[in-house]
Amino acid sequence: MKTSLSKKIEQRPWIGWALFLSTMAVVFVLGLLAASIVQRRTEANLMNQPKYELAEFEPRNEVWGLAYPREYQTYSQMADTSFHSKYNGSAMRDALEEDPRIVVIFAGYAFAKDYNQPRGHVYAVSDVHNTLRTGTPETELDGPQNSSCWACKSPDVPRMTSQMSPADFYKTKWSAMLSEIVNPIGCANCHEPKTMNLRFYQPAFVEAYQRQGKDVTKSTLNQMRTMVCAQCHVEYYFKGDGKYVTFPWDKGLDMEQIEEYYDSYNFSDWTHAISKAPIIKAQHPDFELFQHSIHYQRGVSCSDCHMPYTTEGSQNITDHKVQSPLNNMEASCMVCHRQSKEELIKNVYDRQDKVYKEKIALEDMLVKAHFEAKFAWDKGATEKMMEPVMKLIRQAQWRWDFVAASHGASFHAPLECMRIIADGMNKASNARLELSRILADLGHNKPVELPDISTKDKAQTAIGLDMSKLKSEKKVWKETKLPEWLKKAEERQKQMPLPAKLM
Repeated sequence: MKTSLSKKIEQRPWIGWALFLSTMAVVFVLGLLAASIVQRRTEANLMNQPKYELAEFEPRNEVWGLAYPREYQTYSQMADTSFHSKYNGSAMRDALEEDPRIVVIFAGYAFAKDYNQPRGHVYAVSDVHNTLRTGTPETELDGPQNSSCWACKSPDVPRMTSQMSPADFYKTKWSAMLSEIVNPIGCANCHEPKTMNLRFYQPAFVEAYQRQGKDVTKSTLNQMRTMVCAQCHVEYYFKGDGKYVTFPWDKGLDMEQIEEYYDSYNFSDWTHAISKAPIIKAQHPDFELFQHSIHYQRGVSCSDCHMPYTTEGSQNITDHKVQSPLNNMEASCMVCHRQSKEELIKNVYDRQDKVYKEKIALEDMLVKAHFEAKFAWDKGATEKMMEPVMKLIRQAQWRWDFVAASHGASFHAPLECMRIIADGMNKASNARLELSRILADLGHNKPVELPDISTKDKAQTAIGLDMSKLKSEKKVWKETKLPEWLKKAEERQKQMPLPAKLM
């Protein structure tokens, strides 16, 4: 028969004391846990409450930071440009310097002058000021670009389009908004100020879906965590004389469907300065190609990888340092993947390497096709003879650019990228074959001699650009005219009231 606990304690009093102290310790720990839970819940509730009443179209990111300091702190970290990956990173990289073929491919278009890889959102406005593509406008009525170019660069854009309508905004000159568009991509581009709910500020995005009979305003939160990014990370063009920002999705979002849309309007961004081919410039069809990715098909959003959750005290918040997942793998990739960090990086680079190799091969063919076409024109080729060649060059370059201009496409959708590039190589090959026949008919049976384009400088010289003049003019403009507009902007922003404090 077992001895009762009371008898054991009577016989050995220390057992009772041990049980008492153990019980008290457990009660104490549970009390601390309960207090911590209550405290953290209270803290989280307080953190979720905005501290200031933000205006409907408040463009200043630092003012949003008063209301949401933790999110703003992570947003500000995009100023860091120290991260480098194999093909991109957070620092500015000169695409023309790294790959001079691109200069020839964009001959006659502003991208031949200046083409940098993208960096953090906080540089959106200053990078537009600095690029040679925006020229050196002397007044609000001149310059090579319209205000359509501002569309995805600033939360000042929804502020202005609320005052003057999108159509009126787009048709003004880029220079006309230099004193208005000063705050870089930020809070108001994605969030409704009263509730912090994600929202669409880009009319072109909503309109594109409306033309398909779809209402994107009824999207789920997870869909919004991709679609809000898709307002800008897409293919678009400036339609008509008013340069109205338009998404060419009426026939679908695949490369061929967008091409069919452009062909139906006989649209081209420019006529190539060497080959005379009517060229479409792909912008950055990230969303279009992302839909072919396994991540998209499994319901992973853009934010899951590029803006993952991070723990701040008692609360999970979205990390607003928008960046490559390779710079934050523990919070992004490794939440789902169980491979080592090294294995995952190797997987990414393997995909990128394969796509890059084929992309360069297509570039080589395009460069040759452009110069061979010029040689044929110079030899007396007629428009009738060259018409099929022009179409093939247009198609080949569109396929190259659809992949080349898309940020991260070689990782998101490597199979689709390889399919598109392979089709582009077929088009370019057929263009060159047709050119060889035309040249033979014109009495030329030798290879066309190509200029030296081994460096950016040599390539720009080969296509007739006076870069010294362009750079000098831009430098003077930045030192003289630009400060005038920025001073006006500074004075205007000083007059804007600060939001009322709520607590």
